[in-house]
Parts: sequence; structure tokens; C-alpha cells
Amino acid sequence: RSQFRLTMSASSQGLYNLDFHNCFNGKSLSPYSLHVEITEKNPDGYLSAGEIPLPRLYISMAAIFFAAAVVWTYTLLKYRYSVFKIHWLMAALAYTKAVSLLFHSINYHFINSEGHPIEGWAVMYYITHLLKGALLFITLALIGTGFAFVKYILSDKEKKIFMIVIPLQVLANVSYIIIEETEEGASEYTLWREILFLVDLICCGAVLFPVVWSIRHLQEASNTDGKAAMNLEKLKLFRHYYVMIVCYIYFTRIIAILLELTVPFQWQWCQEFLVEVSTLIFFVLTGFKFRPASNNPYLQLPQDEEDLEMDEVITESGVLEGIHKVKKTSNGRERQREVALRNGKNVRIKRSRHDFRERMS
Repeated sequence: RSQFRLTMSASSQGLYNLDFHNCFNGKSLSPYSLHVEITEKNPDGYLSAGEIPLPRLYISMAAIFFAAAVVWTYTLLKYRYSVFKIHWLMAALAYTKAVSLLFHSINYHFINSEGHPIEGWAVMYYITHLLKGALLFITLALIGTGFAFVKYILSDKEKKIFMIVIPLQVLANVSYIIIEETEEGASEYTLWREILFLVDLICCGAVLFPVVWSIRHLQEASNTDGKAAMNLEKLKLFRHYYVMIVCYIYFTRIIAILLELTVPFQWQWCQEFLVEVSTLIFFVLTGFKFRPASNNPYLQLPQDEEDLEMDEVITESGVLEGIHKVKKTSNGRERQREVALRNGKNVRIKRSRHDFRERMS
């Protein structure tokens, strides 16, 4: 049994590794057991220099996401006649993200003050983190397929995407929980970290397929159904959405890892800052692109000459002159109404009594 104490000055601060070597020395290795207890503490708490800003970062981002969710809810209530169920799913995602960040901040606060997480707060964070991950990829895939906006039935290929993504998201979140609760020196830490990275990339790639299928469908439709103008508007929007997803994956996965490997140890929190800011920008842009507004090209059904507002004469009789049938399409909900405008001055009897007598004779 051995024990030592090491105090670092401000000039010697940095990242240190504790390595154990079992020297062979030409002899056969004998079995051994090793139990190590390490207490690492900074003057302000138990978090490392790169993690000290995380509680404040998470609580600040939680407030921002909650404010964005409130603004989104107000928009849904304002344009409630143009709202679909997927809009409320997007609101649930924003609120779940805010709650997840709140519990994450509380969890890190207790780690910093007590040296270990409080089990109840940690469990609440893992539950909300699991829900947030599932809601995120389900929402992305549904928007990519155009579900509820322009169609209400998923194809077999699109259903298979959900059958793949949802179980993989469960596996990814289980891997994340195991990594969070396992020391970096443990043998299973590296394995579950690699599993998490691989599964996460597969999920991100899977949600791109519905967007690609929708783009291909719109390209074919614009050349065949004679509604090129509206389909080209939707095609442009889907291409923007595709680029948004690719950029989101690139910044939150690839750039974040490169940032973690390159920045100094006291700036390690910048990785989490980049991930959260990128997620916020992605949420805001997605909400702006697919907001429930009457002038949003994504929410308008394809229109042709018959879909436009027009007056159709019901009868040519002089007595019923001015009666029209109006067919109007508004925000994807077809409304039919008949408007009868009668004006005594415009009603004329076209046949005079003299003409009537001539015909009778």
C-alpha cells in the first residue's frame, strides 16, 4: 500500500496521466490486483480546468433553448390554422432539449461541489437525454420525408429508416451513459466510446436518405406533372435542408472532435460550446424554414389553373346572373363556397313581351 500527495502550482498546471507498469524482467508474470483511489481537486471545486465553465454554459443554453421553444409555441398558436402535428413535435423537442441541459447543468454542479454526481439528478438527465436523442432523429426524418406537410403516409422504405434509427439511438444513448459512468482507464471505456461514435454517424447518415428521396421525387415531379414552379420551390427548400443537416453533422461530430484534440486543456469546454451553439442554430433555421405560415412554399399544395381562385358561372339565365361558385385552396385545406350576389339593377329580363309574342305567333 502506498500513498502520495502532489500539489501543482499555477506554472505547472496541465494534463497529467497516472500509468501503472508491471515490469517483466525476464521472469514469468505473476497475477496481481490493483485498487487505486484518486482525489483530484482544484481550488474552486472538483471539476478540471476545462470543465469548470460547463455548469454555467449548460444553464445558459437551457435558458436560450427554452426561450426559443416559447417563441415557437407562440408562433404555433398565432398560425394555428396552418399548424400540423409535426410542428408540435418540434416544440416538444425544443422543450426536451432545454430540460436536458438544465439537468446536465445541475449534475455538473454537484460533481463540482461534492466530487461525485447525485444519482437522482444524473438519472433525470439520462432520461431526458434519451428522449431528446430519439425526438431529434424522428423529427429530422419526418421533416425529410415531408410527412404531415404534403403527405400523410410513409412508404415502406421510409418506415425501414425509422426501424433502424430508433433502435440505434437507444444503443447510442446506452453507450453514452456507460461512458459517463465509467473511468477513462477502464478497459470497456474505449470500446463503448467507439461504439457510440460509429452508431451516431450511422444515425446521422440514415436521416439523410429521406431527404435525398424527397429531392429525387420532386425533380421527377417537376418534369412530369406540369407544376414545375411550385415543385422547384420545394426542391430548393429540400436542398437547403439537406445542406443544413450535413453542416450540423459536420460541426457537432467532426469539428467538435478535432477541436477537442487541438485546443489547450483549459479550453476543452469550447467543444461543448460549439456543439450547443450549432444545435441552436440548426433548430432556429429548421423552424424558420418550416414555420406554419401561409406564405411558406413548403406548406402550400401544388397549384395549377384549376386550383387558383376563380369564378365559375353556374347558369346563364338572366334571372340568376351574378351567381358564382368559388373554389379556393388555402394553406393546403380546400374550401368551397358559393357566393350569390344579387343586384336588382343587374337582373334583366332579356326577352321582351314583343319578342315573346313573335315566338308565339
